Amino acid sequence: MAPAETAGRTVFCAKLKQELPGLDAPPWPGALGQRVYEHISREAWELWEERMKMILNEYRLLPFQKEAQQLIATQMEEFLFGEGDATPPEYTPGH
Repeated sequence: MAPAETAGRTVFCAKLKQELPGLDAPPWPGALGQRVYEHISREAWELWEERMKMILNEYRLLPFQKEAQQLIATQMEEFLFGEGDATPPEYTPGH
């Protein structure tokens, strides 16, 4: 049985500005995934996943396309660590 190193793991969430349960593993490859793992809570990641679905639908992107992955990485960084909310400019709620 693997040691429960991540059980009860918390992070000070850069998005929600409070100490919250962290993710179990980096959710994205590379340095950005590691940064998210170290500084973003599970709750903020779930908010991002909802936003990511909206962005993929709005831009009509497929997650496996390289261009989509680059756009998503940029939007993810802005949503989780930036001041903006990463909403596509032409997005209108309820649309």
